[in-house]
Amino acid sequence: MASDAGDIVESVGGADNITSLNHCATRLRFQLKDSSGIELAEVEKISSVMGAVPQSGNRYQVVIGGGVQDVYNDIMALPAMKEGSATESADDTKAAARAGGPRGKMVWLDNFFEFLSDSFRPILGALLGASLFITFMSLMSTLGVIPNWADPRTTLSPSWQFVNLTWQSVFVFLPLLVAYNASKKVGADPWVGFAVMAVVMLPGFTALGADASITSFAGSEINVVRIFGLPLTVFNYSSQVFPPLLMAAVIGPLWRGLKKLIPSNLHLIFVPFLAMLIMIPLTAFLIGPIGVYSGAALANGLRAVNDFSPLVFAILVPLAYPFMVPLGLHWPINAIMLLNIQTLGYDYIQGPMGSWNFACFGATAGVLFLSMKDRDSEMQQTATGALAAGLFGGISEPSLYGIHLRFKRIYPRLLIGCFVGGLITGIGGGATTQAFAFTSLLTIPVFSPMPLYVISITAAFATAMILVIISDYRTPEQREAFIAKRDLAEEALREERGESDEDDDADEGVGTGAAAGGTATAVAKKTDTKTKTQKPAMVPGAVTEIPSPLAGTLMPLSEVPDPVFAKGTVGRGVGIMPSGDTVYAPAPGKILVAQDTGHAFGIRLDSGVELLIHVGIDTVNMEGRGFTVKVKTGQLVDAGDPLVTFDRSEIIDAGYSLVTPVLVTNVKKFASVKQSEEAGKVKMGHPIITVTAKSE
Repeated sequence: MASDAGDIVESVGGADNITSLNHCATRLRFQLKDSSGIELAEVEKISSVMGAVPQSGNRYQVVIGGGVQDVYNDIMALPAMKEGSATESADDTKAAARAGGPRGKMVWLDNFFEFLSDSFRPILGALLGASLFITFMSLMSTLGVIPNWADPRTTLSPSWQFVNLTWQSVFVFLPLLVAYNASKKVGADPWVGFAVMAVVMLPGFTALGADASITSFAGSEINVVRIFGLPLTVFNYSSQVFPPLLMAAVIGPLWRGLKKLIPSNLHLIFVPFLAMLIMIPLTAFLIGPIGVYSGAALANGLRAVNDFSPLVFAILVPLAYPFMVPLGLHWPINAIMLLNIQTLGYDYIQGPMGSWNFACFGATAGVLFLSMKDRDSEMQQTATGALAAGLFGGISEPSLYGIHLRFKRIYPRLLIGCFVGGLITGIGGGATTQAFAFTSLLTIPVFSPMPLYVISITAAFATAMILVIISDYRTPEQREAFIAKRDLAEEALREERGESDEDDDADEGVGTGAAAGGTATAVAKKTDTKTKTQKPAMVPGAVTEIPSPLAGTLMPLSEVPDPVFAKGTVGRGVGIMPSGDTVYAPAPGKILVAQDTGHAFGIRLDSGVELLIHVGIDTVNMEGRGFTVKVKTGQLVDAGDPLVTFDRSEIIDAGYSLVTPVLVTNVKKFASVKQSEEAGKVKMGHPIITVTAKSE
């Protein structure tokens, strides 16, 4: 994992490019000086990385999954990070982002979502733990071990009362936890924010309600007491989250203003004092009630939709969540769920939301099935971790960021699963819960009616999974590109194993690269024992040039009209717009893959370089029409041997591009793979790619 930490840092431009770094439950969150040069494919090749998400304002997220804390610790322990690469202040970062052109214009939106996210992120573990305690209480009640624990009229035995306190410790004091995190996020002393919010949660504050008069406001009865002649509304702030969020939004700019007004040598005493002097009455008299009423208004709005049509509501919630979660808009809804439980005694949002979560997990299960079928070890690892986090932790981010947002075909299938699950929930009259719980397999007992909830989430899961399996999560071109690359790698591994038993009597080997059809010179490392001769292109320091397999117009790989190739996901190289109708072997080698459709060929050159030549874009869909294959898998070829001829007009008439990517697929075995010539006309046999071997 430590080695991955170094690779991750290098993939985002090195420690010097990192302004700041933190993490959420599943992701590393980088603030970078410049994110324009980052190659997404390189980041996602790292074994512990499930996916990467570029954001505006030079922000960059790297999805790790449940082990994010360990990776974060490994990164922060790197010597390069300890040298203080993150030297810019938060204000400097924001100012630079705002001045960064179009991307900077949306920084305020990212800041808002990050404020919401970072106010809840550090307490996710506590919330998840508490939700499992609630699940246990619900299970005991369902089995008849204890009476209905959620009914306030129920009296539990002292033993079970104690067990019941295990979850209340989190939810009763949730406003204090949120106040701490939110205050820290806005740059104020988090303990001061904690103390301000704690005032309205003191038993003495609640006791003021004993002398209060009951007043009607917005159709509700509230307790109002006069404090120095001013009306103070007395609420029970347990489990409230909107008041601490609003309080933090105010204390942040106040804190910064006080630090500017007060001399620095007096900051320690007077900044906290004056902040508390202003914020405590402001929160008690104004911010707290506004927060309570704002949350109630949002909750009443959603409840009105649910009361009008439970069926419509049950369908809309799971269909909205796939778009809300990436934006961070689900955090306010979580707050409304908590408010519903406090005011109504139950929540009606989490039940339909379960269809979204399980449709999400079902799509991931479909991806896992296909990755196992296709022997895609990297995707197997990603999907397995994401599925485990979802089914047992109720966390959707690893699936969402690690897989779903990377493959556009998944979302439509996932949405159908959401619709099916929501439809079943709505037809059944809706599912509710008396506790806040992450929707996972472990929390099923908290939902009622349980049979309806189980049927709906099962249908959502199965629908999304089956649709992904049937239609694949990749385009035909993406799947074909992976299969070709996999076959190349597997064939190379088989041949390497076959060669491992063969010894060469020479004590040293000299490679000239002539057999590679290019120029490569290096002397193999001397040894006192028998060793097999190194491939010319693999000799330390060797430089090998790969000739063009066809005539045409050379272009950078980034201009190839397919993101799979353009991003270097399959390999590095160039694109060629053919001027003829034949593809030739660029140098002596062995055909590792010869697709029957004629659109793709994998060759291992005698130099050790492995190439993928892909004739046209998406031409796999032509199913061989217009292609005449000249070679077979396993066949040895010389430079200039024809591999395939193709009908240019038939490909063009079918609506496909003739651009032919020529890629080095065993990139990791070399120090660099670069385009040899500038874009322009190129002849068959002319050098187009330069491969440099790793040094000693």
